[in-house]
Amino acid sequence: MRFGMGYGAWTDGPFGGGRHGGPGRGGHEGGRGRRRVFDGGELKLVLLKLIADAPRHGYDLIREIEGLSGGGYAPSPGVVYPTLTLLGDMGLIEEHQSEGTKKRFAATEAGRDHLAEAAAQLDELFARLRKLADHRERTDGAPIRRAMGNLRQVLQHRLMRDDVSEDTLHEVAALIDEAARKIERMK
Repeated sequence: MRFGMGYGAWTDGPFGGGRHGGPGRGGHEGGRGRRRVFDGGELKLVLLKLIADAPRHGYDLIREIEGLSGGGYAPSPGVVYPTLTLLGDMGLIEEHQSEGTKKRFAATEAGRDHLAEAAAQLDELFARLRKLADHRERTDGAPIRRAMGNLRQVLQHRLMRDDVSEDTLHEVAALIDEAARKIERMK
């Protein structure tokens, strides 16, 4: 049985291939080769741990994971809410007294026992979130975002002109490839 799928948005970031590979959906911009941040039951464990730390509702969980990943990953509501239902059906969480219409959940004794049995795996999962946050911090700086935005605007403006030839497209591609090679060789 498959549990919450939790998809992320990194293209070739800190989690490359392996069991985390696969088609990406949701998350932030990205494109080809997105990697899942959590497989099957991994998101289930992360949600259970966060709920055991403090009673929470679905939106809190999404924001907390996004914060732990430095904004690099936010599971979709379409993954989180069915996983919460599953955790409840498994007797690992229960609805907790809440204010307003949002359902808050708390871990049951069975849920806490389950977490104790999975302590080593949980350490690895939260280390993965920290690694994602570290990667995002190193690669998502303001100067890079500004330069990428400039490049995107210039390309859109230049390539939308009627006089763009095949030669121009090849020249632009060569310039981008050259910049990529220079960046790759940087120490």
